Amino acid sequence: MTLRWKLLLYLLFVHLVFAGAAVFFFRQNRIWLLAVEAFFLISGVCALALVRRIFRPIDQIRAGVQFIRESDFTSRFRQVGQPEVDELTSVYNQMVDHLREERIKVREQHHFLDKIISASPSAIVIFDFDSRISMANPAAERMLGTPAATLAGRKLEDLATPFAQALAALGTGESKVLPLEGIRRVKCQKSQFLDRGFPRSFLMIEELTEELRRSERSAYEKIIRLMSHEINNSVGASNAILHSCLNYKDQLREDDRADFETALNVAISRASHLNAFVKSYADVIRLPAPDMRPCDVKRFLEDIVFLMSAECRERRTGVCWEIQGPLEPVSMDKNQMEQVFLNILRNSLEAIGAGGTITIRLGTNQAGRAHVAIEDTGCGIPPEVENSLFTPFFSTKENGRGIGLTLVQEILTRHHFRFSLDSKPGGPTQFRVTF
Repeated sequence: MTLRWKLLLYLLFVHLVFAGAAVFFFRQNRIWLLAVEAFFLISGVCALALVRRIFRPIDQIRAGVQFIRESDFTSRFRQVGQPEVDELTSVYNQMVDHLREERIKVREQHHFLDKIISASPSAIVIFDFDSRISMANPAAERMLGTPAATLAGRKLEDLATPFAQALAALGTGESKVLPLEGIRRVKCQKSQFLDRGFPRSFLMIEELTEELRRSERSAYEKIIRLMSHEINNSVGASNAILHSCLNYKDQLREDDRADFETALNVAISRASHLNAFVKSYADVIRLPAPDMRPCDVKRFLEDIVFLMSAECRERRTGVCWEIQGPLEPVSMDKNQMEQVFLNILRNSLEAIGAGGTITIRLGTNQAGRAHVAIEDTGCGIPPEVENSLFTPFFSTKENGRGIGLTLVQEILTRHHFRFSLDSKPGGPTQFRVTF
């Protein structure tokens, strides 16, 4: 039973007693009856007024509780001139004003956070309490190759890609650099935050490809400059001395003259070879800016394949073409890009060995950009080698110098062309260039 009903029952009991007294006085003394009835009337009116005043704060509290339950923080109560009620009204109004400001602040912060996450170049993946993906920003969609709507509600283990499997294996608080696509490298970190007192996980994936490339380029530029300076100085002086020594050949006996001349020519040849060897490294860092001009990609590749035709016949390797349709001319530096495709085709021939096939695919992707994919039927690239292919000075060839793919990377990067190298051990290897 509520306090209201208890008070009303008490007042009813008191006034019933008054009514009984009125009946008694009606029988005994009617003058006293009039006095009792007047008192009874005044008491009833005062009681109702007091009940209404007493329970007005309770009614306001009940209304305020209902507003709070409905999350309505816009309603405020007016003061009515009663100190007790006005004090309660003031406290309630201050409370709902604070709650309304906090809710607006939280909404604005949440909206701001959503904007930051959506615009962030780093991929952000947030999981629910069951380790299922609850949110993925646009960068995460691109890196995982799946729309956010498809990712929602799935676990990383359910995505059948090596990159997703590697992400799923990360422990909380762990950070690791992982390969993404071809030469792309990303830094992945898994962390936690509290949501309603319970931990939830999230992933941050940051692109490191360009940063690592700049760091590597700065390092090998310093090494190549130092090597070029020292070797060129030494080779130049040595060649000058060797050529001077050749002038003394006529002073030797005829039996010794031929051996002396041959030895000096071999030394001069080796020094020149060393000079050319170092120059090939220096050419990588001295590449001029590309001279961009429109180019017919199909005809351009046909000319390069024609240059390689003799070597293809010697290795009994066929070249197949798969062309989706006519391509618009692409702006490029033909001389530099010729080095790129000659290097790729030569690597394909060496990977096949003999009796294989090179497939050249021309087409456009979903974004309407032209691309070229060169695929060979070689034995594939071992995983331990694939991660080092574009590293300067690294080569799998017996007499390789390790600058071929470094030069390819440098030219394509300066052209702002995207490229990737995909291979599986024992399967085909594909080099793709997207213009």
